[in-house]
Amino acid sequence: MMSRNDVHPTAIVEDGAKLGEEVRIGPFCHVGAGVSLGESVELASHVVVAGRTTIGARTRIFPFASIGHQPQDLKYKGEPSTLVVGSDCLIREGVTMNPGTEGGGMVTVIGDKCAFLANSHVGHDCHVGSNVIFSNNVMLAGHCTVGDYAILGGGAAVIQFARVGAHSFLGGMSGLENDLIPYGMALGNRAHLSGLNIIGLQRRGFSREDIHSLRRVYRALFADEGTLMERVEDVEKDFGTHPIVKEIVAFIRAGGKRSLCTPHAEA
Repeated sequence: MMSRNDVHPTAIVEDGAKLGEEVRIGPFCHVGAGVSLGESVELASHVVVAGRTTIGARTRIFPFASIGHQPQDLKYKGEPSTLVVGSDCLIREGVTMNPGTEGGGMVTVIGDKCAFLANSHVGHDCHVGSNVIFSNNVMLAGHCTVGDYAILGGGAAVIQFARVGAHSFLGGMSGLENDLIPYGMALGNRAHLSGLNIIGLQRRGFSREDIHSLRRVYRALFADEGTLMERVEDVEKDFGTHPIVKEIVAFIRAGGKRSLCTPHAEA
């Protein structure tokens, strides 16, 4: 039985690595020289943490995870990019997370209290918020952003440069090639917008009034009349002071390199 503040004899911690208090490093782990592990981080066994990687306090990493190895980008030339993982995260078996690249800002960032289930992947230059859940085998390509409280179902794939809004839900086995609005739900391959993430909103304590307002905004944004930006302007006039609506409008106005994920056209 390993005691706290201990490194198993079979583990390798390279000179230069920084370990906080009460870190536990299990059998056959490898911690690189540029790694910083926060207070009470736990590496179960056979975990590799490499590169210029920082792991926040109380994060737990399970066997065969590969955290911080060089990105899967053929343009990467060894630049000193970084990976930052927040506190209280759960990183299960076989998860891979890559640092940034010169072409994407040099850093990949993961927020606090996230759960990455078995064999999920976070590509280079991604920015993932807090309280996010990746189910098994989720694939997040490079340069993506994921907002707080988003949930990605098992086997879902997100194309590079796509944005996944806060409090949204991407269904299992879905292939997302466009931006998913905050509080939205997308399903299918290729994924289409299929409504609001009502269950997620209810679980997180949003009021009936908030959910009712969001339903009205959703119908207005994705109606047949006018252009999208005209509909956005109408929503701003009618609901412009509502904080949740302002978040959705800001997401749409900010734009990105991908189009917006929209509902299927009626036959």
